[in-house]
Amino acid sequence: MQRTRILTGWLFFLWIGNNMAQEPADYVNPFIGTSNYGTTHPGAVCPNGLVSVVPFNVMGSPENRYDKDARWWSTPYEYNNTYFTGYSHINLSGVGCPELGALLLMPTAGELQVDYREYGSAYSEEQASPGYYTNFLTKYGIRTEVTATPRTGLARFTFPAGQGNILLNLGEGLTNESGAFLRRVNDREVEGMKVLGTFCYHSQAVFPIYFVLRVNKKPRESGYWKFQRPMTTEAQWDEHSGRYKLYTRYHKELAGDDIGAWFCFDVTEGETVEVQVGVSFVSVGNARENLDAEQKGFDFEKIRADARNAWNSDLSRIQVEGGSEEQKTVFYTGLYHMLLHPNILQDVNGQYPAMESPEIHTTNGNRYTVFSLWDTYRNLHQFLTLVFPERQIEMVRTMLEMYRESGWFPKWELYGRETYTMEGDPAIPVIVDTWMKGLRDFDVELAYEGMYKSATLPGAENPMRPDNDDYLRLGYVPLREPFDNSVSHALEYYIADWNLARLAGALGKKKDEELFHKRSLGYRRYYSKEYGTFRPILPDGTFYTPFNPLQGLNFKPNPGFHEGNAWNYTFYVPHDIRGLAKLMGGQKSFVEKLQQVFDKGYYDPANEPDIAYPYLFSYFKGEEWRTQRCVRELLAKHFRNGPKGLPGNDDVGVMSGWAIFSMLGFYPACPGLPEYILTTPVFDKVTIRLNPDYYKNPTIQLETDRQGGQDPYIRTVTLDGKKLDGAIITHEQLTASRRIVFGLSPTPVK
Repeated sequence: MQRTRILTGWLFFLWIGNNMAQEPADYVNPFIGTSNYGTTHPGAVCPNGLVSVVPFNVMGSPENRYDKDARWWSTPYEYNNTYFTGYSHINLSGVGCPELGALLLMPTAGELQVDYREYGSAYSEEQASPGYYTNFLTKYGIRTEVTATPRTGLARFTFPAGQGNILLNLGEGLTNESGAFLRRVNDREVEGMKVLGTFCYHSQAVFPIYFVLRVNKKPRESGYWKFQRPMTTEAQWDEHSGRYKLYTRYHKELAGDDIGAWFCFDVTEGETVEVQVGVSFVSVGNARENLDAEQKGFDFEKIRADARNAWNSDLSRIQVEGGSEEQKTVFYTGLYHMLLHPNILQDVNGQYPAMESPEIHTTNGNRYTVFSLWDTYRNLHQFLTLVFPERQIEMVRTMLEMYRESGWFPKWELYGRETYTMEGDPAIPVIVDTWMKGLRDFDVELAYEGMYKSATLPGAENPMRPDNDDYLRLGYVPLREPFDNSVSHALEYYIADWNLARLAGALGKKKDEELFHKRSLGYRRYYSKEYGTFRPILPDGTFYTPFNPLQGLNFKPNPGFHEGNAWNYTFYVPHDIRGLAKLMGGQKSFVEKLQQVFDKGYYDPANEPDIAYPYLFSYFKGEEWRTQRCVRELLAKHFRNGPKGLPGNDDVGVMSGWAIFSMLGFYPACPGLPEYILTTPVFDKVTIRLNPDYYKNPTIQLETDRQGGQDPYIRTVTLDGKKLDGAIITHEQLTASRRIVFGLSPTPVK
């Protein structure tokens, strides 16, 4: 099945592309990252779109290797599964916690069945491209196709002769919340709401999604279903005990935890039925308005073409030449993944749910959501600042509006609710980095007010830094519970405070600059000369014992560290690498210790704390070649054209972001510092289109001058003919240069 899907899917598009002029969208393989816990999906979606129409195959069959009910699974789709139970319409990409995956739309044929354990089907002939997905349901002989607009989905089902059915399941999905209602509008339309939320099991992050569903053919009959548990005095019962009751004559409102709507049609061989779904996080009325505005009638081919054109427009901001076909596929798919989240939240009329509030507000621009900031502050927002500055500035404005509405910047925000997932104060480096790179059309004094608040309030009043009392008093966070992530918390506070110090200095707040800069150096207290790594500190000021720097491999619990071990965190002081080297005994000792991380397999390419490690060699003259060698090896090993083509969770585009920057030849190793560390570009020539509203030059052209072969090492770099000294280029130098040439060498330049 796997071989068949690859040949009929991605290789089909590759064959087409080799026989006509290829567009950037032709290089995108949406199946990359859909296995190996990459948690991406191949569904139909528009750039930064609210709606994604995704095949749901992770529930309901004992043959499923990744059944959501049998194990932790945070995506609606896993490449190796083949049990299809519908298309979900609101989804996340590349995350590590289960949520959303809701509004499941399923076609069947023959006798009506509404139990997903019975109506699910195997499938074949799977294909996907930007804005489009299709498969063939072997149980029913139904061809399914889906596409999307920013706020709506459109499905086209091709039936065999006989009875065709369309089901809308509101009881199942990935969400940890339950509860929904349905209302019949007319023969062809239903509307309603489903409750979503509790991301990473945070009990208060709950929100509704409203929808309108329309079919383009009048059904022979329609109705609802509801799962009814047996009347019993038993304290417990099996979750599947009970029965599904069909409502054939009741057409008013229906509410419950496990409900759905069904439509039955008489269809001829090859007849198609199309289904529109519009959504809103504000109201049913807005969902209908979104649907009316973005889909005028039923026109599948037009919607599909519009989605593809939108993707081609965005992907074309970077044009690559040279390199292999696989490298181009990895590159453009990575760029595709970086443009999924954050996504828009507002309806076509500008309305959106205010942050942590029952109020509905209206925006004039785009209001964004899905701010997975612990992930994205490291490279995704830096990329947007360079290539999509108009979106990045709206994201910063969104964060400021969230502060106005709730009193706090987002940490891991999801559809207007704060989940408080992961640690640190990650909005600070995002906003400061944007400001330092010249995107300043936002209220910076208000931004500083919000940053200062989270950096200085006591822990009891501070949801961003709940352990701030210790941090403010001691300069570090002591280990108070066995697995409290204390070191991880403090390291995040240090990079945030360093950014805050830089902004304070830029705004003329000198005393604040001194205060926060001093705080940012508190990492030194964690360094253990005995082990040569960071080590948790107990409340009495002594180091935690017994200590194993390697404890915490493979996401196992680890005192002081979150999702990693001491080796994954010891070099995460991006704002003071030279100071860290001095602490370790000097440049030679630092380089040897860092090289050991890679030689001994301590490096984790699938998580954020150490992803910039390969670039740290380049802070020391004569060691830049190590960065160039290491980056090239990691790209070849972990980023490939296939379902396992990502090293782990894409983390809403951040792993893809590492690959994109690395393939281009530069990387933002320190959030908040407007500079990039250079490495060897993968392609012969790259043209980056710049937005003239933000940058003077229309394009940046990156070229390689090779002596022969792959030439993995940098010999020289020239900016418009002028030689660059060293391996670091500032943001201003990069955007002011029209032509940057990398002179390459087959041997290291030491």
